[in-house]
Amino acid sequence: MDKNDIANIRKQFKVDNDLLKIHEIFNVYIMKESSDIYHHQSSPFEMLETEQQELFMDNFKKVLSGQLDEKLFELKFQRDVDNSSQLILHQGLLSNDTEEWKGDMLQLVEKMIKDKQYEMDIVVTFIRGEYMRPMKNRSDEAEESERDTVYSHPFILCSMNKTQDPKKELLFDYVEKEFKYNIVVDPIINLKAPISGFLFPSITDNAQDANHVLYSTGKKNELNYHFVEEVLNAEEIMTAAQDKLVFEEIVKNVAGDQNINTSTLSNVYEEINRVGEENEEEDIPKLDYKDVENVLTSSGIEDVNTEKVESAFKTVIDDEKYEFKATNIVPKYNSKSIKIETKIANISISPQDLRHVRQVHFNGKRFLMMEVEENTVIEGFEMIPEALFQKAPEDSEDGQ
Repeated sequence: MDKNDIANIRKQFKVDNDLLKIHEIFNVYIMKESSDIYHHQSSPFEMLETEQQELFMDNFKKVLSGQLDEKLFELKFQRDVDNSSQLILHQGLLSNDTEEWKGDMLQLVEKMIKDKQYEMDIVVTFIRGEYMRPMKNRSDEAEESERDTVYSHPFILCSMNKTQDPKKELLFDYVEKEFKYNIVVDPIINLKAPISGFLFPSITDNAQDANHVLYSTGKKNELNYHFVEEVLNAEEIMTAAQDKLVFEEIVKNVAGDQNINTSTLSNVYEEINRVGEENEEEDIPKLDYKDVENVLTSSGIEDVNTEKVESAFKTVIDDEKYEFKATNIVPKYNSKSIKIETKIANISISPQDLRHVRQVHFNGKRFLMMEVEENTVIEGFEMIPEALFQKAPEDSEDGQ
């Protein structure tokens, strides 16, 4: 699934939407002390009060919110696994019997609580429904409405939510005209911040893919490996942050003692962007060890060769066939600024402007120098240019 596929289904989660039919909702309450199932309950979704439906709809949208490879991950199921979650989910999707479906979902819950201790009581919510996406008209003159023909996608969505203790509050009773202490002992289910969840099956370009599941984590770049591997039985995956870190370590390994200044780093980003554009037929452009070799060579890093790059892949990630997603390692792709961190200040700069930044030595000190085309304005005050570098050019040099 790409961000458009996810956005298309996420926006359908609203009450009284004829393009989304939720047939059943199944809630399971797990106790933190024993990790036991304390209670479970199912009902037709349409039997819930409107206010309840709206709360759950907002919760489901949050499960499907976030950036790919940061908060949302399309995972591939492992092969040849005993008690496979892929098979359990597929059976639950096809079953016409509510009790059978509940039994399938309880098998997944058993996986969630096996060898796992939660800090708070947990509520796991499953829904089974159908998402319908209209086909586009073949021509503007077609009499048939585009909503008359749709792609139909049956799905199962899971949301895991923590409970929290009720707040202690002081109330004023208008009738009795007195202040009262609000005594509530029932735990509150926090539907505003799901800690995990998933959507099965994956949907790409209006085609269902039962070999993949869309996994949602509660915090950005923090995978729950127990959930990924033991609950979903999915293959291991790396976050965008981990992908970028591995790439940086490989570059350092290949470069060795060479200093990488801002010009070289800017060249690296531009070369990756160029490789991505050459492979634009791919949904997500990727770089293998050969692409990395070409990028580093073209960026000005010396003594780069295939053997050295393959060795770096093997040393850093133990997989010379690994492929990086360009979206994870190039700020230009993910629309993020480059962060320059110092003890004095943190600066954010667009990738294309990185070449205008230099770290220099002057009078035995390091300075961050930034080339600008106009006078700098700080808090409304225009800075007056100062003559700083009075010595000969050889006293100032690029450094890292």
